[in-house]
Amino acid sequence: MPSRRSMLGKLAATAGVGVAGCATGSPPGLPLDANPHPVPSRQYAQHDVLRRDTDGNVLQARHRRLLLLDLKASPSQRAAETVERALRGVERAFDWAPDGLFHALAWGSKYFADNDALGRVPIEHPTVLTRTDDEELQRFDALLVLESDVPSHLPAAESALFGARNELNGEPVDHTLADVFVRRDRRTGFLGEGLPAEHVDVEGLEADAPMFSGFFSGREGSQATEDAIAIPDGPLAGGTTAHLSHISFDLPTWFDFDEADRVHKMFSSEFSPEDVAELTTDVPFADEVREHAREHGSVGHHEKVARVRRDGKPLLLRRDFNTVDGGVTGVHFLSYQRILDHFRRTRKSMNGWYLRDDHPNITDRENNGILNVISTTKRANFVVPPREKRAFPLTVT
Repeated sequence: MPSRRSMLGKLAATAGVGVAGCATGSPPGLPLDANPHPVPSRQYAQHDVLRRDTDGNVLQARHRRLLLLDLKASPSQRAAETVERALRGVERAFDWAPDGLFHALAWGSKYFADNDALGRVPIEHPTVLTRTDDEELQRFDALLVLESDVPSHLPAAESALFGARNELNGEPVDHTLADVFVRRDRRTGFLGEGLPAEHVDVEGLEADAPMFSGFFSGREGSQATEDAIAIPDGPLAGGTTAHLSHISFDLPTWFDFDEADRVHKMFSSEFSPEDVAELTTDVPFADEVREHAREHGSVGHHEKVARVRRDGKPLLLRRDFNTVDGGVTGVHFLSYQRILDHFRRTRKSMNGWYLRDDHPNITDRENNGILNVISTTKRANFVVPPREKRAFPLTVT
């Protein structure tokens, strides 16, 4: 008797539509197959299935793995089919859910430049955005994002995708990415209550802290919505752009400050620890950063970046997370935004250069939010196509 999967696949191919909730496109020549686990067209779409805290804020997946990739095969229909079939194998193996696996294949500035398509996408090669950090400007062909609450799902998926195992969560592995990509780098990390303290022993870091900073940063009102970051039209409609940075975080220096000072540096001089404890789905923003600079000789991180909100709405959807890669405490800052300029504007506002003339105590690092304890070491830019165009976007037709 035919399996449910094979029957659904035949129906989908005959009707020319996908199972409800599934992406309905495919590389040229690759028949549409049914997926037992519905997946959204937007590769970054998670909010409808994520857990939420008692205030209603989404709780992102707790474990992350980023694979930076370069091509070893030229764009072609065959290569596109290989990529698509390999990723569909992951989708057969896991639910699109926190206890399953979220994944996204993004394409970097190197790929678009090498194929004369950089001018047709809303990104460019990364540029230096600070005056004090030694930033390595990186160019990759692609980025594979893997996220799950179950830490073992991440190495299992990577092993399956690159040919080191023949089954994944009970499903056979028939195609891999190893024929198309070579892995240049792997970045790992975690996000969520209790995880930072499991990885480092720093006096002042509370056992239940979700981030190395000690603060929760994923409040609903401080994040752009998935709708807001979607490219509205054109060949990549429904996709978005991504920026990836690595930021080192000097935790001993950070926790040398008392709690009130840490609050002032992270938020603003208007906040107290008691105020932060009462925050729910947003962080109030007075838009008085220059007044605070003149009065207090210092400003907070949040009040600087909030200045670039549009109609009160943030421009970035942050999927950043803690890391101890290379034995260095830090953050892999992954952000999604409709156009890359939204990230640049946010980072430039965070730099606070415009505040140095307001008080002599404010420098490029000192009394300027959290800049005296963080340093950006790497940057790279990507496009995240809609799922139906995730295999060699704009080059295979």
